[in-house]
Amino acid sequence: MIKKLGLIGGGVMGEAILSRLITREIYAAGEIIVSEPQTTRQNFLTQKYGVTTCEDNQQVLSESTEIILLAVKPQVFGAISQDLSETGNLKNHPVIISIMAGVALKQLELAFPHQPIIRAMPNTPATIGAGITAMCAGSYANPQHIQLAKVLLQAVGDVVEVSEHLMDAVTGLSGSGPAYVALLIEALADGGVAAGLPRAIANQLALQTVLGTAELLKESKLHPAELKDRVTSPGGTTIAGIAQLEKAGFRSALIEAVKAATARSQELGKG
Repeated sequence: MIKKLGLIGGGVMGEAILSRLITREIYAAGEIIVSEPQTTRQNFLTQKYGVTTCEDNQQVLSESTEIILLAVKPQVFGAISQDLSETGNLKNHPVIISIMAGVALKQLELAFPHQPIIRAMPNTPATIGAGITAMCAGSYANPQHIQLAKVLLQAVGDVVEVSEHLMDAVTGLSGSGPAYVALLIEALADGGVAAGLPRAIANQLALQTVLGTAELLKESKLHPAELKDRVTSPGGTTIAGIAQLEKAGFRSALIEAVKAATARSQELGKG
């Protein structure tokens, strides 16, 4: 069977995308080839998903006809570039989709000259199909290439298009954001325990409160400030809690966290 999708890197994010693509029947297992250096990981992916696996990036580069997904750490990019130079030009002109953090379009276009390239930044909830991915297109990507990339990336959640200069901000917000939210949930639960709740119940209350609030905001399309005002009654419990959060600089801390992560992403992009 013709290999339409080539996946370089069979780690957590690569497997998440692979799994969703097969489950949603966007690609059949027989249409996918995965290069992965660890033999145990190769065997696992073959047994679980029925895909072809190998340890040779050159094989993936030469056989894939529609999409090559680069799902490896940025430090591996140099080795992939070397494999490409040994393989030669990609005759099938597949769309190259990179989810390598900090690797710019210009670097990708130097490695894959004249190829349609999409740079993307998914986040951790993509592993359960609830992520959001920001993407930007290279100079050789036309609307059909962009649509093909969107179909693949939508398998793991929502997709937004941004200019490349905003990708570091995306990393600071949605890329790092799950850690901020996890910290918020942990702190809420700790607050519940401090107020006398059993740990298990405090964890459940904190988790469902954050999940339910996010779903409510998404479904109702309310501005977060409007929902906050609806929950906050004069002289009540919520405004007492909010006043304490403001005193502690809660909103400012989150804003500064996004800015700091953005700055760090910019530094990493410079090597």
